[in-house]
Amino acid sequence: QVQFVESGGGAVQQGGSLRLSCEVSGGEFESWVMAWYRQAPGRQREYIARSYYETEWYEDSMKGRFTISRDNAKNTLYLQIHSLKSEDAGVYYCNIWPDHLPWGRGTQVTVSS
Repeated sequence: QVQFVESGGGAVQQGGSLRLSCEVSGGEFESWVMAWYRQAPGRQREYIARSYYETEWYEDSMKGRFTISRDNAKNTLYLQIHSLKSEDAGVYYCNIWPDHLPWGRGTQVTVSS
């Protein structure tokens, strides 16, 4: 059974930074395209970026402040967020791309002014 365990969220002031982590167990992490998604309150879950070995792709609106990375030896995916804005608040999830496995609980990001 594949499990995604996201962590690293919290309450941050606007302009701050966060590094989110996603530990993956029960699957072939290294061979997967892994992605980050987020869900803001009252909105649908949206795609942020994906990673496959040394290649990264970003949703156009997410370019510049988000950096996705991975450590295949640790089965862990990361998301660095810089210059946080209020609209970055929400629950962040990782999953494979483009098809999805059962979602983890996500990690909550709160942005204060």
